[in-house]
Amino acid sequence: MINRLIDNIKKTNAPIVVGLDPMLSYIPEHITQKAYAEYGETLKGAAEAIFEYNKGIVDAIYDIIPAVKPQVAMYEQFGIEGMIAFKKTVDYCKDKGLVVIGDIKRGDIGSTSQAYAVGHLGRVKVGNNVYSGFDEDFVTVNPYLGTDGIKPFVDVCKEEKKGIFILVKTSNPSSGEFQDRLIDGRPLYEYVGEQVAKWGEEVMGNGYSYVGAVVGATYPEQGKILRKVMPKSFILVPGYGAQGGKGKDLVHYFNEDGLGAIVNSSRGIICAYKQEAYAKFGSLNYADASRQATIDMINDINSARG
Repeated sequence: MINRLIDNIKKTNAPIVVGLDPMLSYIPEHITQKAYAEYGETLKGAAEAIFEYNKGIVDAIYDIIPAVKPQVAMYEQFGIEGMIAFKKTVDYCKDKGLVVIGDIKRGDIGSTSQAYAVGHLGRVKVGNNVYSGFDEDFVTVNPYLGTDGIKPFVDVCKEEKKGIFILVKTSNPSSGEFQDRLIDGRPLYEYVGEQVAKWGEEVMGNGYSYVGAVVGATYPEQGKILRKVMPKSFILVPGYGAQGGKGKDLVHYFNEDGLGAIVNSSRGIICAYKQEAYAKFGSLNYADASRQATIDMINDINSARG
């Protein structure tokens, strides 16, 4: 799957991923009113509104981006109906030819970790039948429990030719409370980066590993270091746009081949119509605003990369 992600990036010349992280407050009123008219002000009504909102955005941008990243918590908050909307979103995006990165941030050990990996990336046997659960192409994984938590995901990645992005240096302000702690004079995130590179050696694609890393756009100097620590790992870069990251900050996240990183924007794209720069589109044309914001992001990053 890492090879397909790279092919999609080359085809679109857009090293970006759009985070499909919907909240009800983001969704234009005409969409929620329609969903509530059919299903009531219920969890099902909310989930239907979320899916229709996602669908409109995806229809507007699928031809200019390589991938999307739905954040599972935004769907889980609506219970079973929300998870149905999550699955419908994953399937719809894949039907459009997009690579889907499930932002699930799971991290456990043993059979629990294996079950997470099977549920999101692999296949489960039911009697004589085999089914794919959520069937994302990549997922995000928390490495806090060490190799015991990562190996089940790597094993499924081998079987399914899929991938993971491991949290290494996250974009949030308090990430340094643990990630920057010095161990023998070096920050913890460097040790985690070294492990990512090691885990990735056994699952290589054509030049890049199935095992990537999450490194926030808000910490460009750390990103520069980690690019060297993990030369064969793709870096998923959150924190662009709404969290303050800009294209000029991200040059060193890429390798000399122009690859090696994919930059995420969530609110900056899916809520573009609420921003002053795109307010002219209005709520009825929210998806057109998202397309323009996506084009502007691509241009910003590509200009910075030269």
